[in-house]
Amino acid sequence: MVNFTQITVKEIAKEVKDNCLLGIPADYSGVPMSVTIEIIKNNTKGLRLYCLPLTTIQGDMLIGAGCVSEIETAAVTLGEYGQAPRFQDAVENSKIKIKDSTCPALHAQLQATEKSVPFMPLRGILGSDLYKNRNDWSVINNPMNSKTNDEKIVILPAVQLDILIFHASKADINGNVQIGRRRELATLAHASKKVFVTVEEIVDEDFFDCELKAAATLSSLYVDGISLARNGAWPCGLTNCYEIDSNEMSKYAKSAKYQETFDEYMRNFIARNYYSNI
Repeated sequence: MVNFTQITVKEIAKEVKDNCLLGIPADYSGVPMSVTIEIIKNNTKGLRLYCLPLTTIQGDMLIGAGCVSEIETAAVTLGEYGQAPRFQDAVENSKIKIKDSTCPALHAQLQATEKSVPFMPLRGILGSDLYKNRNDWSVINNPMNSKTNDEKIVILPAVQLDILIFHASKADINGNVQIGRRRELATLAHASKKVFVTVEEIVDEDFFDCELKAAATLSSLYVDGISLARNGAWPCGLTNCYEIDSNEMSKYAKSAKYQETFDEYMRNFIARNYYSNI
């Protein structure tokens, strides 16, 4: 008997409202593909994606389906399967707004929200052209340097996400979620108004009863809902559960080159109802 109310994948997808700022985990952090398909089926519009630090098939699918108006990311790629075709088309044809960023900057903005401060300083991007294209970033003199006023530093605004959704291997009976070494998921959760998780299984234990498991756990305090969704990251892989489906990823990469073939692929993908336990 679990000590929390389970919800369905469809119920999670309904929490994703038009124009919301949606947290997107990297392909190695537990991609919630079962929810992504439901978001597309709901015809959700105007999503602003905040990727930590990149996205793969999830972001490309959402863009191709017309769900996205803006994306802030360090990269959108299918990795060894090639470029992200629908993202590339959206960039070339100015279909979405691009907020180009880098891994440390994306982390820093969320960490500012974690710490309840309005901004976070960062040095590493000085000298690049990144901050020249970001009106929301500022370059100031280091206020802690009393010897000189010519030491520059970049300050980045705190970012609070409307909603975060990710997929994990396990939740326990009290709604705590095993995230392993993927501490960026904790950062995302701490900086989100709502957090929903799909999991492969719910186990009859409390992770915080074990010192080692506790260190790899996101507390239920940060989780608003959990759904059981076996193979919920497919065709992406999930650490210690299953590998990426290379055949499906290759099929997607080929089909997504053109909008017409992408649309046909998505109709077939949805019709297959691969995620049956939703």
